[in-house]
Amino acid sequence: MKKKNKNIRAIKLYVQWPILFSVLMLIINLVVVLCDIKIGITIAPCCIAYIVMLLIMYYQRTARFHSVVVKYATNYDKIQNRLLKNLDVPYAILDYEGALLWGNQFFMDIVENEKAAKRSILNIFSDIRASEFPKDKMVEKHVIYKDVSYKIVMRRIFVSELFDKEDKDVLASLDDKKNSLIAMYLYDETEIKRYEKENKEQRIVVGLIDIDNYEEVFESVDETKKVVISALVERKITKYMQNMGGIIKRLEKDKYIVILKRKDLKKLQEKKFSILEEVRSITIGNDMSLTLSIGIGVDEDTLLVAYEAARAAMDLALGRGGDQVAIKENGNVTYFGGKNSKVEKNTKVKSRVKAHALKEIFIAKDDVMVMGHTIGDLDCFGASVGIYRIAKTLQKRVHIVLDKPSESVKPFMNRFINNDDYEDDMFISEDEALDMITPNTVLVVVDVSRPSYTECPKLLEKAKTVMVIDHHRQSGDVIDNMVISYIDPYSSSACEMVVEVMQYVDDKLKIKSLESDAMYAGIIVDTNNFVTKTGVRTFEAAAYLRKNGADLIKIRKDLRTDLKDYSAKAEAIKNVEIFLDQFAITACDTKGLSSPTTVGAQIADELLNIAGIKASFVITPYNNKLYISARSIDEVNVQLIMEKFGGGGHMTVAGAQIEDKSEDEARSMIKMKVAEMLSNDEI
Repeated sequence: MKKKNKNIRAIKLYVQWPILFSVLMLIINLVVVLCDIKIGITIAPCCIAYIVMLLIMYYQRTARFHSVVVKYATNYDKIQNRLLKNLDVPYAILDYEGALLWGNQFFMDIVENEKAAKRSILNIFSDIRASEFPKDKMVEKHVIYKDVSYKIVMRRIFVSELFDKEDKDVLASLDDKKNSLIAMYLYDETEIKRYEKENKEQRIVVGLIDIDNYEEVFESVDETKKVVISALVERKITKYMQNMGGIIKRLEKDKYIVILKRKDLKKLQEKKFSILEEVRSITIGNDMSLTLSIGIGVDEDTLLVAYEAARAAMDLALGRGGDQVAIKENGNVTYFGGKNSKVEKNTKVKSRVKAHALKEIFIAKDDVMVMGHTIGDLDCFGASVGIYRIAKTLQKRVHIVLDKPSESVKPFMNRFINNDDYEDDMFISEDEALDMITPNTVLVVVDVSRPSYTECPKLLEKAKTVMVIDHHRQSGDVIDNMVISYIDPYSSSACEMVVEVMQYVDDKLKIKSLESDAMYAGIIVDTNNFVTKTGVRTFEAAAYLRKNGADLIKIRKDLRTDLKDYSAKAEAIKNVEIFLDQFAITACDTKGLSSPTTVGAQIADELLNIAGIKASFVITPYNNKLYISARSIDEVNVQLIMEKFGGGGHMTVAGAQIEDKSEDEARSMIKMKVAEMLSNDEI
C-alpha cells in the first residue's frame, strides 16, 4: 500500500511539472529585474510568452494524459487478471471457513462441482479437516482426488494487512476471526509419487533364513533319508524365493541368505510367507516337522545396514521361538507366522555357553544386582534366588532388587529374612539399588526382557553391564545395553533356565534347600503344576532341585491361598462370557485380594478346563491398570493376541496391561481383536 501511494505521488508530480516550471521562470525574471531593470523588462515578454505556452500545453494535454494512464492501468489490470486466471497452477481464494470465493480456470476444471465448493471446499477434498486450515503458518496436505495425487498448500491472508494505518476505523469494525482469507494452491504430484513408489520397490532388501531344528530332525532320521530331506528342503526354499524374484545362496547346511527387491518382499507378505507351511509339511520318515525362521532387513541407504537389520530381525524371530518371520524396517518390526507350538530343543549347549560367559563377567566385576519384573511372581523370585547363589559361589556381593513383593512371594521371601545364612541386605529397594549401583556392577534381569516391565527401569539406565535371562518370546521393545541375552521361549520358566546355567557355572556350587524350594515353586507356578509348556528339560531341572533338597510339602503349604481368593475365582467363573462358542472372557473382582494378578492368572487356567474352550481371557483391575491374563491349550496363539495390546508371553500363556480403559471397554477390545485375527487366520 505504501509503494502504491508513492507511485501515485510520482505521477502527480510528473503531470504538474509545467506549472512548477512557470513559477520558477517568474522567480528568475523577478531576480533579473532587481539586478538590472532594463534587462528584466527586456526578457519579461519572453517569460510571459513561455509561461502562456506552457499553461496552454498543460491544460490541453492533461486530460489526454489522464485518459492514457487510466486506459493503461485498466489494460494492465485486465492482463494481470487474465494471467492469474490462466495460471498453470490451480489457485483459489477461500473465506475464513473454507468456502470457495474465487478460483482460476485450472482450479475450477479440477473441482467441477462449483456449488459444493462454494458451500465448503471440504465437500470436494474430504481428506482435509477444518482443524487443518492454517492459522498463521503455511500448511501442506497430500490428498488423492479422482485418482490424482495433489499436494495442497494453504496460506492464511489477513485482510488487515491490505489497509493503511489511516484506515483504523475500518479495521475496528472487522471481526478478528473473520478478518482473513485462505489462499489455496494445488500441485499435481502423481508422477512424483509414481517415481517414488517405483524407486522404493526397486530397493534391495536382505533376508536370512535359518532351519530352526535341523539337528533335532536329522537325529531321528536314518542316513538314507537325510540326503532326500535335505535336498527337498533346499529345493523348496530355493524355488520359492526364485519364483518371488529373489537370489538365494546357501551359507551353511541350515542357513541361507536371500537378496530381493522391495516389491518382491510385498509379494511374500501378501502370501503371508507360505514357505513356512510348505517346509513344515515335509514328511519323509521324520517324526518332527522342520521349521524356518526368517529375518528380513529393509533399509533405504546401504545394503550393509539392511544386512545388520536382517540379523537383528533374525534374533527377534529366534527369540520368539522360531517358525516365523520378522521384518525390520526403520526401527519397526512386523511378524508373520508363529501360530504353532514349538518343539523343545533337547540340547543344552546354549546353556553351557551362556553359563561360561556369565561366569567370566561375574568374576571381572565387583558386585551383582538381580532384578525381575513388576509385581514379581514366584518364577521371577526363584530365578533371582538362583542368580544369587551363583554370585555367592563366585564370592561376589549380590543384592536382589525387590521393593514390594506380591502376596504369593512373601511366604518364600520371609524364609530368607532374618536368616543367619543370608545377609540383611539380600533384598533391597529401588532407591537403595540406585544409590548402590556402580560402573563395576553387573545387573542381571530375570523373567523379563522389556525395559518398561522391569522392577526399576531407571536402574537399566545407570547400569553399564546388563544380562538378561528370560523365557518369554521377544518383542520389539528390548533392553538396549545387554552384554548377554539368554532368551529361550522353549523353556517352561526362568527358573528352569537358571537351574541349567547353575549346573555349568562351577563344580563347587551347592544349592541350599530354601533356594531349591523357591526355584521349584517357580517352575510349578509357570507350568501350572507341570501341565503347561512342560518338556524333558523341565523335569530334569525339577529332578536336580529335588536332589538338592526341594521339599514338596513345604512348597505346597506356602502355595496355598486363602478363602477370599477361592471366592473371587468362583465368582469370576460364574460370570464368564463365552464368545464365539470357544473363547471364555471374564473379570476378576480384586476387592480384598492380597495378590489380584496371581488370582487372575489362576482363573484363566481354570477356565481352560471347560469343554470346547480354546482360549481364556481374565481382566483384573489393579493399581489403576487393567491386567489381562490369557491362556490357551494348543489351538490358539494368545501371545499374538496380547501383542496387539502391547503385551506378550508364549503361545499358550500370555498377558498385557491396559491403561485408561474400563472393564467393559477392555472386554469389547478383546472381542474385536479376537474376531479380527480369527477372520484373518492370524491365530
